[in-house]
Amino acid sequence: MRILLIHAESFSYRAIQRAVNEAEPLERDVGGPFNNALVVFTTIESSDNENPEAIVLKAAEDIIDIANKVKASNIVLYPYAHLSSDLAPPSIALKILKLLESELRKRGIEVHRAPFGWYKEFTLKCFGHPLSELSREIRAEAEQRVKVEKKYYILTLDGELVNVKEYRFEENEEEFKALVEKEALGKALETETHGKVYTYLRKFGFEWEPSSDHGHLRYEPHATVMIEAVSAYAWKVANELGIPVFRIRGTNMFNLAIRAVKEHADLYGDRLYELRVSKDRLVLRYAACHQQFSILKDWVLSYKDLPMGMFEIADSYRYEQRGELVLGFRMRRFHMPDLHILTHDLEEAKKICLLVRDKIFEEAKKVNRNYWVILNVTEDFLNSHFEYLVELVKRDGRPALVTVYPAGIYYWVLNVEYNIIDELGRPREIATFQIDIGNAKRFGIKFRDADGSEKYPIIIHTAIIGSIERYIYMLFDTAAMMERKGKTPCIPTWVMPIQVRIIPIAKAHLDYAVKVAKKIIERGFRVDIDDRDESLGKRIREAGIEWIPYIVVIGDREVSTETINVRMRCRGIQKSMKVDELIELLEEEVKGYPRVESSMPLFLSRRPAMPYLREAR
Repeated sequence: MRILLIHAESFSYRAIQRAVNEAEPLERDVGGPFNNALVVFTTIESSDNENPEAIVLKAAEDIIDIANKVKASNIVLYPYAHLSSDLAPPSIALKILKLLESELRKRGIEVHRAPFGWYKEFTLKCFGHPLSELSREIRAEAEQRVKVEKKYYILTLDGELVNVKEYRFEENEEEFKALVEKEALGKALETETHGKVYTYLRKFGFEWEPSSDHGHLRYEPHATVMIEAVSAYAWKVANELGIPVFRIRGTNMFNLAIRAVKEHADLYGDRLYELRVSKDRLVLRYAACHQQFSILKDWVLSYKDLPMGMFEIADSYRYEQRGELVLGFRMRRFHMPDLHILTHDLEEAKKICLLVRDKIFEEAKKVNRNYWVILNVTEDFLNSHFEYLVELVKRDGRPALVTVYPAGIYYWVLNVEYNIIDELGRPREIATFQIDIGNAKRFGIKFRDADGSEKYPIIIHTAIIGSIERYIYMLFDTAAMMERKGKTPCIPTWVMPIQVRIIPIAKAHLDYAVKVAKKIIERGFRVDIDDRDESLGKRIREAGIEWIPYIVVIGDREVSTETINVRMRCRGIQKSMKVDELIELLEEEVKGYPRVESSMPLFLSRRPAMPYLREAR
């Protein structure tokens, strides 16, 4: 807030016309004359809404202090938008002006507030003493973020809660030990900066965009296919929980002038990605919560509609520290397949979370991974629902790290993180779910119960496979571990950018190669043809560099017998077969997974040199 204080011998004004659509109604269009008045020309700035009560209290103290010193008979609050270019939205400015007026009246001050949102003419005669013209910039003291006292325990399969410093790790719990030491004991991990996953990601076209803010990726053609395939799969997984799910799309920025948005942002923490547009202060969403909640509050919901889910692949923004950025894992912008499930009450939420938990583990096992779990829990939930936490651990079949928070500081009572330990021994959170008891009320989401009463649902937040990028990170990390064991690194065929590459040995074999390609493409698979004028050996090597699962070589024999010679990367075998046999193999291998189109032309000869298609070294 900025104010210009003028001790006026006399002051009067007259409203001429509206300046903004939100101008308040005029009770009268003239004010004054006010004699011996302290006229406070007042500009409300966008940041004032972060802590309006503190701003108002400090402004009132300064104004009263000056009024007492100059012995003014009254105070005139005069809205004045010309002391700053960083203005608050009109609705916020008027709200804070009214608060300031009320605060001054509470202190026994005679105060008049000129109407907000009008062009006005005024007449002012100023005293000439040293205190007759003063300016102030009002800032609230920075709020000290309360340090959250956390307690750490290990919850065993026997249901015993052990202090984290007293727990004795088994020989097969080295990965769990790494998780506990990092998350609970604050031990820094001594490890390499970049492992094989970093190289793999760049090789497939995941790269930092140097022309953007730090932490933003560009997705080249191969990476684009992978993002699209995993996004489609995330929607399929969300629909396998057995509850109705609605897919939506929304905006990526929300106004902090809206109370619910601001409160949710304050609870989230200090990684907000903010921007200013005109007079508004906006936050880039860090998940799909804002958009889904904004839609849900407008729906007329009955108890018969619950449980139900809402899903969106949300482009999410988190202002991570520059030194914490990790390609494919920790970024400032990523894709979050957010599912929110509305439930009748806490007991129903607990039951559905067991289904979510089972699905999370099922998806990890499909790619040969297992999770180590962190149970973030409020103290009251721990005490009231301890057996439920034991049930979660027993389903996992391994102990969990339990982090206990004071009750009531967040919107959730249970926040579960599912971590892999990556190729370099680092814990990496992939999937998650939360039980949210606060946001339904905060955002005005209600349902009509059987008895006609309105109730607030309990909301489950979950990303079953994790963010799109982190899921892909896990796939490549699995491949890195395969390579460390001397195996051929592979990722599932359904997510591979190119699933089949056809290599005609000579130009005479191209027509048959095209015929084979079209037949495979018709079944929804991604195929390309290496028709370049390069040696057969080089083209086969380069197909291997791209990890093509199936390399089809076509020569005279294949054309004459209407067969194909297939090299199967992950199986390490080579076999002659009919095209239909290859299609059957592909069908079986990608059964239950989505099929998305290729991102590049069919013929390699029509592609420019792309630096991201480099060999992993």
